[in-house]
Parts: sequence; C-alpha cells; structure tokens
Amino acid sequence: MPERLFVCTPSKLGAYADCPRRYRYSYVDRPAPPKGPPWAHNSLGASVHTALKNWYALAPERRRPEVLATLLKGTWVREGYRDDAQERDAYRRALAWLEAYVAGLEPDAEPVGVERVVAVKTAVLAFNGRADRIDSRPGPEGPELVIVDYKTGRTGLDADDARGSQALALYAYAAERVFRRPCRRVELHHLPTGTVAAHDHTPESLARQVSRAEDTARDILAAERAIADGADPDDAFPATPGPRCGWCDYRRTCPTGAQTPGKDPWAAVDRPTGAAADLD
Repeated sequence: MPERLFVCTPSKLGAYADCPRRYRYSYVDRPAPPKGPPWAHNSLGASVHTALKNWYALAPERRRPEVLATLLKGTWVREGYRDDAQERDAYRRALAWLEAYVAGLEPDAEPVGVERVVAVKTAVLAFNGRADRIDSRPGPEGPELVIVDYKTGRTGLDADDARGSQALALYAYAAERVFRRPCRRVELHHLPTGTVAAHDHTPESLARQVSRAEDTARDILAAERAIADGADPDDAFPATPGPRCGWCDYRRTCPTGAQTPGKDPWAAVDRPTGAAADLD
C-alpha cells in the first residue's frame, strides 16, 4: 500500500517547525489540551485582514477610503484587549493603517483571488492554504501571478523574510498549478509601516521549499507512528524552548513551556508597531 498523503496547511507545518510539542497539542492529542486566553494581536490582525477582504468584495465604485471605518467596525474582534481604552487605541491605529494602505491601491484593480484557497498534491503532501491575495501582473512572457500576504505584526521585514517564507512559497507553487500561470513573486505587505518585502522565486527555489515541507511531513508521520508503537509522546514530539514559549497557547500545559513567564494577552499591542516581534 502506498504511504498516505500528509494533509497540511501552512499553519500546520509551521507549528511543527516552531515546536513539535505545540504541534502535538494542536493536532495529535485528543481531546486537545485547553488553550490560554485569546490574544489581542490575533484579534487585531484578523480584524484588518477581514476588512481588506470585504473592501475587495465591494463594487469598484464603492471602494473609497470613507467606507473603511464601517468595514473595520463590522469585522472588529474585541477579544484579548486589556481594557476599552487599549481596544479603542488599537482600532484607531488599524483604521489609519487601512486608510494609508488603500490609498496606494487601484480601486478598479480586481485580484485573481482574495482569501483564495489553493491546493496541490505532491508525492508526500496534500497541501491547501488560503492566500490573502493573488494578483495578476504583466510579465516578460505574459500575465504572471503574485502572492500578497498582509502583515500587521513585527517590523523589520525584508526580502530575506519573503524569500525564506515556506508558506508564501507553497502558495506560489500551488497557485501556479491551480491557475496554470507562472507564479514566482511573493510579497509581504506590512501595513503598520507601509513597506513591502518581496522575493522572486525560481522553479528551483520553489522546489526546495516543497522538499522542505515534505521532509517536515515525514518527520511528523514518523513521530505519530512512534507514539502508535508505544513511544513516550513527549519524546516523540519534544519541546523547543525559547522566547516563543511565553506566547504559546499551551504554555500552562507544557512542562517545559511553563518554566517561561507567560505574556499578558494584550502585551503585543502595547508596542509601537501594534504587535510583538515574530508573532505575525
């Protein structure tokens, strides 16, 4: 019998790469351990992402800056903030980000996809993911696709972040096969600073990212088989201690993570950029 394909998303692969123990708590243990309280920076990011999705759902003639306040209010997620004052401040910042961002967009431009699911199968993976936006832009040999990913978190994003992002590479790899058009360029649009970090992949660099994802899938499947054969789950899925432990949903469950002081749910949005480093 052939090996079963590993069904995955960027979040699933990223969870294991960050910490195999967190992956186990999220995807293997049933029932899953209880999570901690919701994070304000996740609420902020989700609110902005959904507002932009709804912006593109409007008819082009209605895509005006004055509708953004209504869109953001309609998508606003209130969980995780310290108090009403912090939440109001976060809302004002988010609205300013959106107003500055859409000022640089062409209202009539229609993306190929917004919050579009793309999927692809390899010899190991059955991958699917939801890209924030897929644009079509002129290329040397005709229209080409571009993967756009919105960021509301850490500052200092550069071309190396775009180049090294496995999620963006997998989106590009899948989009090229779904739409049968070249898709090599990936972009990180950082709304708090209005900057764009971009990278142009080659077929070889995309193939390397797919190979990395397949290696991760093999490691996960091997760990799951080890548990089925009687191995200690903590040994099969070891913790990767570090600064991220303070932000982990499962810190209180994990013996290793519990040794790291936890962060307040609202701590990230107190920072000038609106979120903590490496969280988005």
